[in-house]
Amino acid sequence: MSETDFDVVVVGAGPAGSCAALSLAKAGHSVLLVERGPFAGSKNMYGGVVYPRILDALIPNWWEEAPIQRWVTRRQTMVMTPTQSLTIDYRSDTWAKPPYNGATAYRPDFDFWLAGKAEAAGAQLICSTTVTGLLRDGHGRTIGVRTDRPDGDITARLVIACDGVNSFLAKEAGLYRRDVDANSFTLGVKETIALPTDVINERFGVRGREGADIEIIGCTGDVNGGGFIYTNLDTIGVGVVLKLSKLGAQRQRPEEIIANLKAHPSVAPLVEGGEVKEYSAHLIPEAGYDMIPTLAGDGLLIAGDAAGLCLAAGIWLEGVNFALASGMYAGDAAADALRSDDTSAAGLAGYRQRLERTFVLKDHAKLRHIPHLVLGDRLQQEYPQMVANIVERMFRVDNPRPKPGIRRILTQERRHAGIRWRDLAKDTWTAMRGFG
Repeated sequence: MSETDFDVVVVGAGPAGSCAALSLAKAGHSVLLVERGPFAGSKNMYGGVVYPRILDALIPNWWEEAPIQRWVTRRQTMVMTPTQSLTIDYRSDTWAKPPYNGATAYRPDFDFWLAGKAEAAGAQLICSTTVTGLLRDGHGRTIGVRTDRPDGDITARLVIACDGVNSFLAKEAGLYRRDVDANSFTLGVKETIALPTDVINERFGVRGREGADIEIIGCTGDVNGGGFIYTNLDTIGVGVVLKLSKLGAQRQRPEEIIANLKAHPSVAPLVEGGEVKEYSAHLIPEAGYDMIPTLAGDGLLIAGDAAGLCLAAGIWLEGVNFALASGMYAGDAAADALRSDDTSAAGLAGYRQRLERTFVLKDHAKLRHIPHLVLGDRLQQEYPQMVANIVERMFRVDNPRPKPGIRRILTQERRHAGIRWRDLAKDTWTAMRGFG
């Protein structure tokens, strides 16, 4: 394929890559979508809650054909200690009908479907092909990619790297910051557990295609992180997101942490009798806005996890929506650059401008301090016990002693947890500034 000239080569047929290819193909450009696995989605065992509303602009009425498992109509946030739990439970019937809100999906199915949409629009997809590096001209401009195929290099006017977290193409191009380290990543680990559909419906209080998503904090022991449980049609996903630097500093394995979560009194009844069908793990860019690299170079754009576009701070699990959007906007910006015949970094500046005008970078900027708060030691190791104790004392009946006042309970439990007013006020302000 060394003599084949494409307008754009997109590396990686995940959500970002397929949306970029779809956008460009619909604009009439010649696009090659390169996938390392034998088919799009084949190497991605991750499944979870996705928020695909951004697809409205690319695939009208996408919900009529997308391979969705369930529509999430019930969201719970659980604060947990080894023997206690406090759950905030929200459900909405409006989330069970178009335009929906969130959904659960098996990523191999979802990615395969989305790549098929790019193909149907005119993009060419080649699989079982590993991109091994960038092709550069004498001025350092990216002019294509090197592959492990016998016929060698693939030339293009522009390359869009959607090759996942810690992208080696972005590294080769010098777009990553030097200060990104293990503190900037988490490890997501998940079990897919088979249960009959009627059992899932009964245990999670849902019906038909309705689904539940539970996000948990205080469930990962000495390793800062968070947990999650979500429902598919006949399986549930149970997993944890673990701060990589904390995980590497102690001896407990991720599967032990999941086992402890499954044994918790609040979780054990939900998973009882289930059969583990799959165990998977993947690296997640965790530091949010502060780890976003340079997004464009001469002849090169990066999108999705490769660009660090993910909000997954323990219990805050959003990533696929940012991948879909960044891929689409990368495709739009690439089309503009090709139209003006300027694929330099300056000519591709419209990509970041699109991200800044939309939820992609607006949400990242607004929530830039939240990953540090949620994965910090106070919220992970001190607040769950304090909150659980406060609620327990509010509900506990100690007759003949009278109930203490709420102010007294708060003061006593804060002191017992060793939390200073100054730190509590600081964390409260950070949360209000991020979510307010």
